[in-house]
Amino acid sequence: MRHIAAYVLLQTGGNADPSAADVKKLLSTVGIEADDDRLSTLISELKGKSINELIAEGSSKLASVPSGGGGGAAPSAAGAPAAAAAEEKKEEKKEEEKEESDDDMGFGLFD
Repeated sequence: MRHIAAYVLLQTGGNADPSAADVKKLLSTVGIEADDDRLSTLISELKGKSINELIAEGSSKLASVPSGGGGGAAPSAAGAPAAAAAEEKKEEKKEEEKEESDDDMGFGLFD
């Protein structure tokens, strides 16, 4: 991840085609040692490609990926107040149950 971040930073800074040496130099300024194998793979994969084009291509691929959710349809506006009232009743009922559970034991801790 650090290699791609350095590559993008260099390209955004005006270096249209950063080399492995450029990335190593940038990473060394912040005390990070570059992994030569990963860096050479990254440079070969991105050689001559624009980061803006790669981001646009990646965004279009991600758009087709299902992102979960999709539960049910949203409730209608008329049903919203009834749902809110039902939730309030559930909350009150849960609070009452908690209070009762302490009294059910019939004795105190230090009795």
